[in-house]
Amino acid sequence: MQGVFDTILKEMFKGVEYEYKFHPTRKWRFDFCWPHAMVALEIEGGVWTGGRHTSGSGFTRDMEKYNEAGLLGWRIFRVTPQQVKNGQAIVLLERIFEKRIDQKTKKWKP
Repeated sequence: MQGVFDTILKEMFKGVEYEYKFHPTRKWRFDFCWPHAMVALEIEGGVWTGGRHTSGSGFTRDMEKYNEAGLLGWRIFRVTPQQVKNGQAIVLLERIFEKRIDQKTKKWKP
């Protein structure tokens, strides 16, 4: 499924970067991002199985990462693997990018 999702991202949402290191001093990375738009998409695994993202320490580390990214101007959107599989993640990205393109000039709005 991940390969299909990657292909869709490349075709529909140009400029996608994978495992992008966004912070100047920390090793944090975004699962997917569009640096030109300062938009990131994080897939939060282990929601139903008690994975790292849902443990107390993992959740706290994620909040630190997301807060620092926000301070740097990033807009972070979070989805589950189920939302990737059922298409909701793509619908979300369509909504995000539709609002960021000026419909008259077709240029990117910061």
